[in-house]
Amino acid sequence: MVHDIEHDDLLKAVKEEDYDDLADLCQQIRDFMIDKVSRTGGHLASNLGAVELTVALHRVYNSPEDKIIFDVGHQAYVHKIITGRADRFDTLRQYKGLSGFPKSYESEHDAYDTGHSSTSIGAAAGYAVARDLRGGHEQVVAVIGDGSMTGGLVYEALNNIGSRHLNVKIILNDNEMSIAKNVGALSSHLTKLRTSDNYLKAKNAVKATLQTIPVLGSRISGNISNTKERIKFSILGDQAVFFEELGIKYIGPIDGSDLEMLTEAFTAANSIDGPTIVHVTTRKGMGYPFAEKYPRKFHGVGPFDKITGEVLAKSDAPSFSKVFGTKLNEMARDDDSIVAITAAMGTATGLGAFYKEHTDRFFDVGIAEQVAVVFAAGLAKGGMTPVCAIYSSFLQRAYDQIVEDVCLQGLHVIFAVDRAGLVGADGETHHGVFDLSYLGSVPGMEILCPADGNQLEEMLEYAVHKCTGPVAIRYPRGSSEGDHLRIKAFTGNNIQLTTGKDVTFIAVGAMLDPCLEAASLLRGRGIDVGVWNVGRVKPFVNSWKDLDTRLVVTAEDNVYSGGFGERFTAENYQEKYDIMCVSVPDEFVEQGTVAQLRAQCGMDAEHIAEGVMKRLEGKA
Repeated sequence: MVHDIEHDDLLKAVKEEDYDDLADLCQQIRDFMIDKVSRTGGHLASNLGAVELTVALHRVYNSPEDKIIFDVGHQAYVHKIITGRADRFDTLRQYKGLSGFPKSYESEHDAYDTGHSSTSIGAAAGYAVARDLRGGHEQVVAVIGDGSMTGGLVYEALNNIGSRHLNVKIILNDNEMSIAKNVGALSSHLTKLRTSDNYLKAKNAVKATLQTIPVLGSRISGNISNTKERIKFSILGDQAVFFEELGIKYIGPIDGSDLEMLTEAFTAANSIDGPTIVHVTTRKGMGYPFAEKYPRKFHGVGPFDKITGEVLAKSDAPSFSKVFGTKLNEMARDDDSIVAITAAMGTATGLGAFYKEHTDRFFDVGIAEQVAVVFAAGLAKGGMTPVCAIYSSFLQRAYDQIVEDVCLQGLHVIFAVDRAGLVGADGETHHGVFDLSYLGSVPGMEILCPADGNQLEEMLEYAVHKCTGPVAIRYPRGSSEGDHLRIKAFTGNNIQLTTGKDVTFIAVGAMLDPCLEAASLLRGRGIDVGVWNVGRVKPFVNSWKDLDTRLVVTAEDNVYSGGFGERFTAENYQEKYDIMCVSVPDEFVEQGTVAQLRAQCGMDAEHIAEGVMKRLEGKA
């Protein structure tokens, strides 16, 4: 059956159509996603692998009454298509468009807003307790990938639902582990038996009958149960033992491309009273050869040619991540103490070359930022120089370890804070606009903010060789375009580029470019403008005591609260001159290009220049 994906009632179709027609629908959904994501960019490989899984979920569960919670949420595209948002897919991850993650403001079918890893099971536990307290009967389902299972939050949540015997269903979408091929056909046959309605009914009937036999009945029942568990564990292996020892029933592994088996497994899980995990094996990129061959490339991909698989609009300038990784790799050749740590983001943070050349000094701890930081603390104590490369919005998950394990001990740990500032299409959950605030609040932390790739290299040298305590170097996503020679060499001090009697810009890191552009616009209006490059935010160095200027404009890609502008205003100078602070507003900023979001936040050159003119004219 051919569907008009953007207009048909797909939710009704997945519940009513036969499996042959659903197989055709799955292929149509794949083709639809490849076409749309090739234009907008997005998370393609994981969604292609989860098509049948998601169709089976909606065949068995009744959303929005039943609550389906996607961990991270980057694999929820099929869910969005099925639940009536296909007609908006041209706007996916675009400004004012459809989010790439579940958002409850978009649809009642999005039970929980996600974006970061390993939270779904804990949230599902809260949903389940709320349901039980109010006497509800809906199912609560957490859909989580094997990568997210490396996060410690998962195991705290599993312990919680197991100990409380909460009726939560967990769908483990496993697209990397090798469990399925290890257990083979015998396990597949056992799984079919365990997941059939007849098997579960027979099992419960036998147990109930045996329990009615005086004295010996419960003993026989227990012995049968123990024998069954031993056989099951010997065939399924450690993964079954692990979950069932926590009090969570285990079903699987299930072939994630077999709609009928998936439907049977999810139906069987619903008949079990208590926490149950269904282990589903899928293949990233399924149905699109380029994504199957290069799943990392098509995990999060920009617009691409769907015929050739080539990514469009590549920049010739290296990204900040690339500059960082290349420089660190070079430094490690001459310094055996340098070690690199990441939390499941090795390639994304530019550490691919480091891993290949210094494998024994590269450590990926999985999606476990807290472990990454405390591990770095131990390495520093042991005489190494750990460089911890983590996205800004992910590093905030390890705030306690930054305070207690690193800064309290004054350890020489270097934090490479990638994706600082506004990051673009990933939106609210990924903007790195709080790090100046949360890092700046901790005693002993030095914070550096490069304006371009050349300065990033200089700061990395400075952090490794000149510093003895904790240092954070924060830099944006994207290419390090610009004239790398325009700034004097960084030696730990902020740099005055020009002087101005009317206005002086004090620009933090990547905000130098829009301030230089704004300065050019203002000079065109006859305004005398000076510019400072702030590469060192903390310790706060009072470099501006003797400024001879009417208006000072601070600019940062961080929120005002706890940021550089607030600190500058508190430390200085209202009695000497007027102060205008440009920063991210006190709100969660939506998705869009960095240029669009800076304009929305009043942080682009045109808005900055206009704000300065109004201030000078006394209108603001």
